[in-house]
Amino acid sequence: MGNGYLDKVYAARGASETRALYDGWSQSYEAEVAENGYVTPGRCAEALARFTKDSCLPVFDFGCGTGLSGLALKLAGFSTIDGADLSADMLAQARAKRIYRRLTQVEADAPLPFAMGEYASIAAIGVIGAGAAPASVLDLLMKGLDRQGLLVLSLNDHALQDRSNEGRINEWTDCGAARLLFREHGPHLPGINLKSTVYVLEKL
Repeated sequence: MGNGYLDKVYAARGASETRALYDGWSQSYEAEVAENGYVTPGRCAEALARFTKDSCLPVFDFGCGTGLSGLALKLAGFSTIDGADLSADMLAQARAKRIYRRLTQVEADAPLPFAMGEYASIAAIGVIGAGAAPASVLDLLMKGLDRQGLLVLSLNDHALQDRSNEGRINEWTDCGAARLLFREHGPHLPGINLKSTVYVLEKL
């Protein structure tokens, strides 16, 4: 299984360790996930496209990694995509794809690198969960949207084991601050029998 990063990535760690892991994984990441049939980016992009009225409006790809999520968004019809990630080495891979209008390196717990409402939709594909970002990132992203803005995100089976991750989605919908437009559990990395749930939320 490549360098075996999939065996390491789901362990909890601090932001600096996470950045170092993804920097080290950047060269082999795409081969390793492709070997295991990674399909969540495509599932997320297609779900977002289903509820998007104008695919020319800009999308922000939060935690874009090497750009597989941006490629999926482009293939789903989105024409203006910006991205951000913790890992400079992952961003170098994303930049080489020439998909993104702008790419930004961000720090953990930093404010979003854009003004509220600048993007019609935000993607957070594989961002929240064990070994990645905490559930509180959902609040940050939702607050970056104007009313009727869309957020697509995924939680893999490891992330779903921590009920606080899906619970944070429920907090937004239960209080009427957001509407759940789409929820589907399906394949994530079939090669290791791992699934994920894809969600699309509309901010109210």
